[in-house]
Amino acid sequence: MMRYNTFILFGAPGSGKGTQGKTLGTIPRFYHCACGDVFRSIDTRTKVGKAFLEYSSRGQLVPDEITVELWREAIDATVEAHNFKPDIDTLVLDGIPRNIGQAKIMEEMIDVKKVFHLSCPSRETLFSRLKKRALKDNRLDDANDHVIERRLDTYETESRPVLSYYPQELITVVDATQPPAKVLFEILESVNNGVYEPAAAV
Repeated sequence: MMRYNTFILFGAPGSGKGTQGKTLGTIPRFYHCACGDVFRSIDTRTKVGKAFLEYSSRGQLVPDEITVELWREAIDATVEAHNFKPDIDTLVLDGIPRNIGQAKIMEEMIDVKKVFHLSCPSRETLFSRLKKRALKDNRLDDANDHVIERRLDTYETESRPVLSYYPQELITVVDATQPPAKVLFEILESVNNGVYEPAAAV
């Protein structure tokens, strides 16, 4: 099986992964895949879709194997539809892998060329962004302080360790507190120059 050339947008909830992913996806030869969109468009008639629904409807964590299989099915469908052309396009991932278990399973599917760590050390900034976004999108449950705190805590304990899984020379740290256009500029500059910057500790 062909491994897809991949860039990963990585960071805490509210760091701007979705914003940057959508913009990169409009540039020729980049294909953006947001994991949240994949899960929102699940076909619950399929075996893996039913399994996902079974766990999520009980409020349980969905096993990594099922999560990755759902993602794989979605990517396969975009290849078949010729929306993503893996021989010439670079896959831009946002929201997956969410933990080291998923990163390990995905090794056989993706060839990670760069990980862009959208760094935002200020928890207050992330909190404020998430609250504004939830109110703007009319997702009132997501505007709840406890929900936001839990999401940020989950990122720290489960997702952030993924940064230690990939070789440090693949990780480019970008200051996510900058305006979105400046963040995009730094990402594209790194892509075009092929410059690998060592990750800074934040």
